[in-house]
Amino acid sequence: MTQTLKIDFVSDIACPWCAIGLSSLQLALERLGNTVDAQVAVHPFELNPDMEPGGEKIVDYLGKKYGRTPEQIAETQAMIRERGAQVGFEFGPRTSVYNTFDAHRLMHWAGIEGKQLELKLALLRAYHGEGKDPSDHAVLVEAARSVGLDATQAAAVLQNGDYAREVRAEERKYQHMGIQSVPSIIFNDRYLVTGGQPVEAFEQVVQQILAEAQQAQEAPHEAHEAPKQ
Repeated sequence: MTQTLKIDFVSDIACPWCAIGLSSLQLALERLGNTVDAQVAVHPFELNPDMEPGGEKIVDYLGKKYGRTPEQIAETQAMIRERGAQVGFEFGPRTSVYNTFDAHRLMHWAGIEGKQLELKLALLRAYHGEGKDPSDHAVLVEAARSVGLDATQAAAVLQNGDYAREVRAEERKYQHMGIQSVPSIIFNDRYLVTGGQPVEAFEQVVQQILAEAQQAQEAPHEAHEAPKQ
């Protein structure tokens, strides 16, 4: 029997663990096959909301924010590349970090057009795989075009500042819910999983949630059964 599962994936394009987490989640859902009908929606979170146009070098940014040395950053990036390879996501040369607010605005529009997840994946590949600037409107429009969205409409959304209010409202919503790091994945509005978990971990979580949902559905029916003589 196929069960419906609501998944809210709160993340930022600038986050490498979000690319790993989404790839891992998708593989877990593929393994589960017809047992689950997953409805995945992505939601905005900005790691670098105050980033200036043009971005900042990763070494400088992480050095100031976390006190990491260039050697430590290189080690972390090597580990991230390895983890990405395990779930089929190829990390390329990322040398800078950028503001992603316009990308989140475009993804909001893509959700209205029914292409939100596709655009999210395209933007993750553009930044983490190809080192492109996700604050560059040309990069965003090309990503939209690559997933079948209208490039002219995408450019207009970006140029006109569309959906800024909606994105800010969503960001506040999840901050008020206590989301402080990404990826944060919420299942059926009840269960929270954080981080770029392995495929097996996501698979186990989904199976447990489906089992509990099935038990909840069966319990009222069992309670109303006539007692056997």
